[in-house]
Amino acid sequence: HLNKTKKLAVLTAAAAALLAVSVSAAVLWLTPAQVADHHNQPLLAEAFDGPDAIEVNETVESGDFAVTLLGLVSGRNLDVLNPDLEKDHTYSVLALRRLDGTALTNQDFDFISYTMTPLAAGCSPTAVNNWTLGAGASGLAKDGVYYYLLDTQSIEMFADRTVYMAFYEGSAPNNSIFYVNDDGTIRFCDDFTGVQALFTLPLDPAKADPAAAEAFLAENPMGWTNERST
Repeated sequence: HLNKTKKLAVLTAAAAALLAVSVSAAVLWLTPAQVADHHNQPLLAEAFDGPDAIEVNETVESGDFAVTLLGLVSGRNLDVLNPDLEKDHTYSVLALRRLDGTALTNQDFDFISYTMTPLAAGCSPTAVNNWTLGAGASGLAKDGVYYYLLDTQSIEMFADRTVYMAFYEGSAPNNSIFYVNDDGTIRFCDDFTGVQALFTLPLDPAKADPAAAEAFLAENPMGWTNERST
């Protein structure tokens, strides 16, 4: 009799485990390497599977969305479509899904209403962002999840400070979206109600290039005030 009960308990546990697996499989992301593959970027896919890639896998829920920063990799000449032999680039992949389970598709997701951009603490959000870093972003829906692949000039030059990846509803950074604290750290404004997620990137400070960062900020010296003009 004991054996029978025990066997039943084991079966129940197995069924529960099976259930857990099928639930997690529902949110099975493409890896950054697979996203690169979907964009016909074999060298980039290889880099995402390589030792220099940084996995983040953090999720923020905001508005109707779960926003997950999957990871990033920096390097030179990883883009077979737009090679830039002179500069290192950073490639970042973000996944977006609707909290109510509705599938996101290439046809109905409003790609241009959202921005994914790096920001750096101690630098004005108007000085370090997609626009100053010469970014290119592409979107792709797969199995109801929408993926952003962002290509910018390498952000490793800022790696000795806090570097963020922001995702939000809106366009170029301004002071109705972001607030810069006294210590230079950046956050979303308290009254900004759009979809928003701010991730801190685990960059290796040893890869920082203060001279390059200084030169970049000299070329893009946009000031900042939290005071809004009325």
